[in-house]
Amino acid sequence: MNRPFASIDDIRIFEAQPYDAVVPVTSTYALLERSARLWGTRPALTLLENGERDTAARTVDYATLLANVRRAANLFRALGVGRDDAVAILAPNVPEAHYALWGAEIAGRACPINNLLNVEHIAALLKAANAKVLVALGPNPELDIWSKVAALQESGVTQVLQIAVDHTGTKGNAVAGESIQLFQHALAAQPDQLTFDPALTRGRIAACYHTGGTTGAPKLAQHTHGNQVHTSWFAPRYYGFDEHTVEINGFPLFHVAGAFVYGLSCLAVGAQQILPALTGMRNATFVRNYWHHCERFGVTALAGVPTVLAALMNVPRGSADISTVRIALTGGSPLPTELADQFEAHTGLPVRNILGMTESAGLLSIGPLHAPRVAGSTGLRLPYSEVRAVRLNAGEPDFSQPCAPGETGIIVARGPHVSPGYTDPRRNAGMFTSDGWLISGDLGHVDAAGNIFVTGRAKDVIIRGAHNIDPGMVEEAFLAHPDVSMCAVVGEPDAYAGELPVAFITLKPGTALSVTGDFAAAANAILAAVASHIAERPAVPKRVTVIDAMPLTAIGKIYKPALRLRAIETKLGEMLTALNDAAVRVRGQDEGGMLSAELQVVSGRALPALEADVRTILRGIALRYTVVKRA
Repeated sequence: MNRPFASIDDIRIFEAQPYDAVVPVTSTYALLERSARLWGTRPALTLLENGERDTAARTVDYATLLANVRRAANLFRALGVGRDDAVAILAPNVPEAHYALWGAEIAGRACPINNLLNVEHIAALLKAANAKVLVALGPNPELDIWSKVAALQESGVTQVLQIAVDHTGTKGNAVAGESIQLFQHALAAQPDQLTFDPALTRGRIAACYHTGGTTGAPKLAQHTHGNQVHTSWFAPRYYGFDEHTVEINGFPLFHVAGAFVYGLSCLAVGAQQILPALTGMRNATFVRNYWHHCERFGVTALAGVPTVLAALMNVPRGSADISTVRIALTGGSPLPTELADQFEAHTGLPVRNILGMTESAGLLSIGPLHAPRVAGSTGLRLPYSEVRAVRLNAGEPDFSQPCAPGETGIIVARGPHVSPGYTDPRRNAGMFTSDGWLISGDLGHVDAAGNIFVTGRAKDVIIRGAHNIDPGMVEEAFLAHPDVSMCAVVGEPDAYAGELPVAFITLKPGTALSVTGDFAAAANAILAAVASHIAERPAVPKRVTVIDAMPLTAIGKIYKPALRLRAIETKLGEMLTALNDAAVRVRGQDEGGMLSAELQVVSGRALPALEADVRTILRGIALRYTVVKRA
């Protein structure tokens, strides 16, 4: 492998070379061809049947992966998929889903979809993507996706291909009807060489990924082949990955982390991915045996959102030998410095953070393995790209006013990984500029050494784990209730999920629930009535609070920062009741859009001991706070 990056100077020196000379492949297909040529017999994907220690495992090597990707491309083209048509994929991260994903990018466009979405939302995405073929997991006791398929066949899809998965990849499930075929059987009938010229270029649209809140109205970000190749080609140089790397990839393929950040980046260098059963890191048995699987497969790299790192600290290692593991990569939601410090101390493994967006093929910056971790930083920008903070002017980014090193502004990026925009160009406003800038919506700064820091978000999307939730859709569900006058949904800090959605509502005067005066009962009744109308379970608020009046701006808009502060005060106040020998008052603070908290503690104990206990209780909470002792 080429020399890894360790500093911004390494990146700048590297950028002196012509781009085409250092990135010789121009499509995801060309990348897979290169890998099969270099590492054909090496394992690419290993799927575990379940999470048990001795579970059966099915491994696909690079040559077999490429052959089946070609077969899938031939199949899709034979089914009428052209370059502007999509193949929708409703399947977990299994080898067959990889065949479909990369094959679709050759024949037309891939559109992986979150299988947790409700049928109506999935149907809207199929139409927005112009999907002609749907590849879906067949009936399976571990993961029910198939029950949604019948209703989706009225969304313009002309052919359904059913994936039947067991540890051998050979069992077929019952299929019925001319419009449904077993995917494995249909693949086997195709040649393992392309039967058509795909005419792929860097600028050709390869995929569309839903984003902007996976629970909101359909919003599909387009990826070019060049976008996906760029992030996947360079990420290994930060991670320290090569053909000897073995990584656990528990992310789904409908998320850019599973597909590119930890997926195609491994395939670019001949690495092996361990795929933990059909439900990934949601498989409790796999998590319980996590360290044993690291020893069994000689794992060298871990990947997961910060909540996964927190959970792994509670998994006994037992006698498992994890000496092969070299790095733990994380991203998708803020990484508390306290959590990173504790994970490194607990496991002896270096933690490195990542910043990315769907609109940048998954990556904006990475903390390099071969440089010390910088507390609070998401690392260094990718080569041949620009990432900077610019000042806000009347709430909008002002590109004529770049921030000085260390000065907070809104993070913007430009480079070969930035999407050309959404399938609906009307959605580009406020996100993409005409000269190629991507407006991240994150507040932060870049220091003199090129380290990027994210300190808050200028937009309202709630990130639960690595899952985006559009508060607008949840608010609409509450506003449809006859007793609700106003609603605002914000993120409440959570040590496990990073954030959880919480709702604040006001009641219409004179309604049945408002006249009782029992706001707690009203909140419970309204949540019970509204929950079933919210598109997916993760978006259902974990707390509903009835308030007398919404905080408003001068022009009458709901002022959400005030509600976020209230949510912070409530949640931290509840958590700190564990300090049973102290009284704590939590005071939220908003400093130019950066939220923090002052914890005012009354106790007879000395401040250092109090502060140590507070930090233990709030471990994993991604929020800046100070502890002040009051008399």
